[in-house]
Amino acid sequence: MAAGPRATADTAPAAGAGEVEGEHIKPFTPEKAKEIIMSLQQPAIFCNMAVDWPAQHWTAEHLSEVLHGKQIRFRMGMKRTDTVPQFETTCGYVEATLEEFLTWNCDQSPLSGPFRDYDHSKFWAYADYKYFVSLFDDKTDIFEGVIWSDFGFPGRNGRQSTLWIGSMGAHTPCHLDSYGCNLVFQVQGRKRWHLFPPEDTPFLYPTRIPYEESSVFSKINVVNPDLKRFPRFCKARRHMVTLNPGQVLFVPRHWWHYVESIDPVTVSINSWIELEEDHQARVEEAITRILVCALKTAEDPHNTRAWLNPTEVEETSHEVNCRYLNRAVSALFDYYRTSKVVEVQAMRTNREHMKKEGLNVHNHMEMEQTGGHDLSLGVVKQEAASLFGPDLVPVILTSEELPSKTGSIFEGDGKDFVGEDGEHSGKLHCTKRQRMMSKSEDAIVEQNASNSNMAPSQTLISTDDLLDCLLNPQVTRIVAQLLIQGRSLWF
Repeated sequence: MAAGPRATADTAPAAGAGEVEGEHIKPFTPEKAKEIIMSLQQPAIFCNMAVDWPAQHWTAEHLSEVLHGKQIRFRMGMKRTDTVPQFETTCGYVEATLEEFLTWNCDQSPLSGPFRDYDHSKFWAYADYKYFVSLFDDKTDIFEGVIWSDFGFPGRNGRQSTLWIGSMGAHTPCHLDSYGCNLVFQVQGRKRWHLFPPEDTPFLYPTRIPYEESSVFSKINVVNPDLKRFPRFCKARRHMVTLNPGQVLFVPRHWWHYVESIDPVTVSINSWIELEEDHQARVEEAITRILVCALKTAEDPHNTRAWLNPTEVEETSHEVNCRYLNRAVSALFDYYRTSKVVEVQAMRTNREHMKKEGLNVHNHMEMEQTGGHDLSLGVVKQEAASLFGPDLVPVILTSEELPSKTGSIFEGDGKDFVGEDGEHSGKLHCTKRQRMMSKSEDAIVEQNASNSNMAPSQTLISTDDLLDCLLNPQVTRIVAQLLIQGRSLWF
């Protein structure tokens, strides 16, 4: 069952002066919550922000009644400790109702029914990536039970959300999301999150096989890594946290994450928040799709399921993929045009305002050219960090040793949010960004040097090996930029 409340983070503050008894005043206004989300560079947990959401009562038992026997697809994985990740292409799948899942999950391994081939003591089940609009298509009023507008995103609710229901041990392999940032509301049970910063990408051995749009997977099982095969992983900086019911986890853009259910039943709801960077990311994803589909289909045109994630149901013909690329590039340039218009209008309004105030426009522009904009952005980030406390808890760097299954929200042993490196986490992870980037660049150089000094391998280079190089996130980014620059001659 779910862990009991912790005084440090999981309990709502006592009623203060001016607060009406029985009425919950949230620690952050929607405007302030959005400001934090858009400026914070490290994962953090919001507490006491969803205590009045109807969705907080959506246990698996409740959802079983709401769905009235509707069939859901469950991914079935082995409860085993192996160094190889359990990708979705290697899992089994079952179509079952939530009621059938709950019966099986009570360790009542049925002799008949959809779970008959899966011994509960050996397997876990995960109904993941279930879009509300598909799952509750005839019960749209349920969308209002998820109130992302409390975080500064008006109109965003269950319609833009996905549902995740799993048994103990159910997990998603380590990956990063190409688009947006992520907000995750924990409804029932606890989940443990293993997170790694974007700068650690060289240490996570990224791959696009299996292929899924917007997901870059790691070749490593981060809870049981094979350090002989992946030695650079020991340099990755693991941030670990246990997400309890009622809490909302913020996952910044491009943070790697491995998520595992550590209670008998877990229910989560998430929403991906769009960001400006997504426009170029869609071009990168379109390039990736073309190359993966072209090379893998040429290798074996009759076995796409060996490399194509089950979540990918779209046509994979070269013609369709090229159209997708052209649409992504066109959308990017449309965004550029709109942004330029908005930027010009903003500059004009700002200039008129400064004239009214009698300010020196030239001095202001000079300040911007010398880093005034970066300075102001840094101030915003520092202000976000200063809000850390019982209602906004930073996810901090952990020790190398993995915690027990009964870990708390504070996975490190440092008090007052002190990280493993001895620095106060209140300074915020983004203040160390330059040092992290330097480390990342050093890692890439070290990786290339290491590869060049290795003895020739007796194993033949495979299509997947080639794709790992061609579709390394850094390479794809460069290709996208070159493509955009070439097309900009028409812009």
